[in-house]
Amino acid sequence: MREIQMVDLKAQYEKIGTEIDNAIKSVLQSTAFIKGPDVKQFEEEMQAYMEVKHVISCANGTDALHIAMMVLGLNPGDEVITTDFTFVATAETAALSGLKIVFVDPDPGTFNISVEAVRKAITRKTRLIVPVHLFGQCADMESILDLAGKHNLYVIEDAAQATGAEYYFKNGTAKKAGTIGNIGTTSFFPSKNLGCFGDGGALYTNDDEYARKLRSIANHGMKIRYSYSDIGVNSRLDTIQAAILRVKLKYLNRFNDARKRVADIYDEAFSGCQEIITPERVSYSSHIFHQYTIRNKNGKRDELKSFLESKKIPSMIYYPGPLHLQEAYRNPGYKEDHFPVTSSLCKEVLSLPMHPEMEKEQLDFIILNVLNFFETLQ
Repeated sequence: MREIQMVDLKAQYEKIGTEIDNAIKSVLQSTAFIKGPDVKQFEEEMQAYMEVKHVISCANGTDALHIAMMVLGLNPGDEVITTDFTFVATAETAALSGLKIVFVDPDPGTFNISVEAVRKAITRKTRLIVPVHLFGQCADMESILDLAGKHNLYVIEDAAQATGAEYYFKNGTAKKAGTIGNIGTTSFFPSKNLGCFGDGGALYTNDDEYARKLRSIANHGMKIRYSYSDIGVNSRLDTIQAAILRVKLKYLNRFNDARKRVADIYDEAFSGCQEIITPERVSYSSHIFHQYTIRNKNGKRDELKSFLESKKIPSMIYYPGPLHLQEAYRNPGYKEDHFPVTSSLCKEVLSLPMHPEMEKEQLDFIILNVLNFFETLQ
């Protein structure tokens, strides 16, 4: 059996390596390493895939969030509501933008931001909601958009973990994760469903003026060369990374479908285990399983992780601590138990190996050992 990986990028490269090599070689031969033709071609191909008017590439997903906030004309002290249960970049960029971060709990089943918690957190100072489509499934965007409309708020989607997921509206229409709010952001970090061989990111919008300003800010604030219409940053997607992403984009649906099949096998295998809560799947979103994250309800999550490690099965805890308790984001108004759902999830969640290249033998071995762990406790 091949060694089990959380994400097996080597196995993926073995499948499409020739195409990747040719794409990289083409850029090396052109020497157009910055803003080469592949960057524009990737943006256009991504626009077609996402069915969005504008895709603006940038250096990474964190920059994408920061640039999106810069575009909206927010003022220091304006409040941004986001989830307490996510990667730090969502809060980090709000802090860098001078905004007051208002954390709220997620939904315990989907792990995504709770609409009811958002509703309760809105004040006269709220200007922005940043939902995160965590682990590959969309937050309840229709309800979030309704709140934003009633209170005249902006919505930036953090779609870094959900490239290819679809949101289904009540009227029967569908949109890709990241194309629903005012601006969407994503990351092409190597482990993402659509990942490059380094750092990379992008922003999505259907608004022409936002797109112009996003593109300007990402390139030092230049609309034309040496003419600075905006205060900007240096955040560009390297041509080599764009060329790699062009190859991998062709396989994205196939890769996501393979992840769904792995998740189906996990779901069925764990359905009879009372100690495990498998990921909830909602009717309003597809799930492309950036992570397959279970909840362990008997308080033995860390013991399970150690047991799997002894069998050479990797697992990860996303996320081990609430953001509101991190030193950089502590607020005197927040107590340790202020967000009970987040606190519970941080103690219960465990992500199992999940990638398109998983083999049946590997899956059988993981499932057998997870179930054996709980059987030994009885």
